[in-house]
Amino acid sequence: MGEADRYQEYRGESRSGIKRLLLGQGDNALVWLVAINVMVFLIILFVHVVYKFSGSSDMVFEQNALPFFQLPAGLIRLSEKPWTLLIFMFSEVSVFNLISNMLWLWAFGYIMQDIAGNRKLIPVFIYGGIAGAVFFITAYLVFPFLNPAEPGSFLLGANASVTAVAVAATVLTPNYRFFRNIGNGIPIWVLTGLYLLIALAGVAGFGAGRSAAILGGALAGYVFVYLLRKGKDGSVWMNNFYDWITNVFNPNKSRANMPEKEKVFYNTGNRKPYTKSTNITQQRVDEILDKISQKGYHFLTDEEKKILKKAAEEDL
Repeated sequence: MGEADRYQEYRGESRSGIKRLLLGQGDNALVWLVAINVMVFLIILFVHVVYKFSGSSDMVFEQNALPFFQLPAGLIRLSEKPWTLLIFMFSEVSVFNLISNMLWLWAFGYIMQDIAGNRKLIPVFIYGGIAGAVFFITAYLVFPFLNPAEPGSFLLGANASVTAVAVAATVLTPNYRFFRNIGNGIPIWVLTGLYLLIALAGVAGFGAGRSAAILGGALAGYVFVYLLRKGKDGSVWMNNFYDWITNVFNPNKSRANMPEKEKVFYNTGNRKPYTKSTNITQQRVDEILDKISQKGYHFLTDEEKKILKKAAEEDL
C-alpha cells in the first residue's frame, strides 16, 4: 500500500476533530464549480422563459440571446465576444447534459481535491476549457472540410473542462479504485476511459470540432499534472490573482496562502540526548490535513508523511 493510499484511507475514516472539505464549506472549490454551472444554467433558462412569455420562438432565443454564452468557431466572431472564451465552459442549455457533467465532475473532482488539494481544481477546470476552445477553433482553421460549417458552429458546455479534471485525477492517482467493496474495485482509468467514450459519442453528431475540444481538455489535464511533478504549479498565479481580488474588496481578510510557522512536537522521553522522535498529536495531524487541502499530498515533507502514516496505523 502506497503513501497516497494510506492517506486516502485515513481521510476516509470518520474521526472527530479532523477538518475536511464538507458539502457546505465555503472554500470548497468543487461545490463552487457545481454552483456556478447550475447558476448559469438557471440564468439561461430564465432568459429562455422570458422570450417564451414575450411570444418569441426558440429560434429567436437561439439567435439573439444564446450567442452571448456560446464560443464561436471563428476568430473574427470571437474577437467580437471575447468573454465567451470563459463563460462557455460554465453554460448548459440541456438539463440532461448539466446533470451528467456535474456528476462526472463530482466523481473526479472529489478525488483530485483529496490528492492535489482544494486550490488545484478550479485552475484545471479553466485550463481544460481554454484548451478545449483552442482545439475547437484550430480544428476549423486546419481542416478544410470544416470551413463551410464554421459560421454556424459554436461550443457550449463543460465537457472539455470536466475531461481535464478526469484526466488530471487519473494521472495523479492511477491506482485509485471505485467501489472497493465489489471485488477489487474499478480502477479510475477504466472509468475515465468510459467517460471519454461517452463524451466523444455525445458530440459525434455535432462535428469534429467538439471532439477536438474534448481531446484538448484531456491534454490540458495531463500537461497540468506533468508540469506539477516537475515543480511547475500552473495554479499558483490563478490562486494569487484570486487572493488579490478578494483582499482588494476585503483588506482585513487574512491571506489564505500566507506561510504559517510550522509547529514541531518532539518528545525525548527516556531516549539518549540528541535523539528525537515525533510525538503525534491530533493538532499536528489536523495541520497536515489542512496543508494537503490547500497544497496537495505531494507537497508534504518526509516527516509529515511519516506522521500521517503513523497516525493511520495507530488509529489516532
